Amino acid sequence: MAFRFTVLYVILIVAVNYGFTVVPLVALPGGEVWPPISLLVGFIFVARDYAQREIGHRVIIAMLAAGVLSYVMASPFIAVASVAAFLISEFADWAVYTFTGRTFARRVLLSSAVGTPIDSAVFLSLIDQFSMIGVVAMTASKMLGALLVWWMIRRRETVAG
Repeated sequence: MAFRFTVLYVILIVAVNYGFTVVPLVALPGGEVWPPISLLVGFIFVARDYAQREIGHRVIIAMLAAGVLSYVMASPFIAVASVAAFLISEFADWAVYTFTGRTFARRVLLSSAVGTPIDSAVFLSLIDQFSMIGVVAMTASKMLGALLVWWMIRRRETVAG
């Protein structure tokens, strides 16, 4: 399949945005909340990096298409917050990935490290649940997926290099 990572990227965005509407939030100490579906968001940032390798800067079109599909499939309140967070953070992720000139593994890690806290802060702000504990919890959960994929890519680069 010629666009397998691009299709995976779009599917993951839509699935996670839908998941935000059906997976209950978990209460954190101090009254903050954490959406467990955010564990999957780290994989989206990495899937975007792979999709960009596949289709170049046209990945922005895939990003926008996923945003439109998400709006149709999720509740409007969550969809707007999620799509806005994704678009802002994904553009930051895209810029870091595009302009750093590092190895693929480093670009994956750096772009995720920049994009995930932005995504968390924007999303929680737009749903009126912003707190530093919430941002840290969501960012950490998203980075778990990114770190796992980074480790696998880095291992492959080390063996091949």
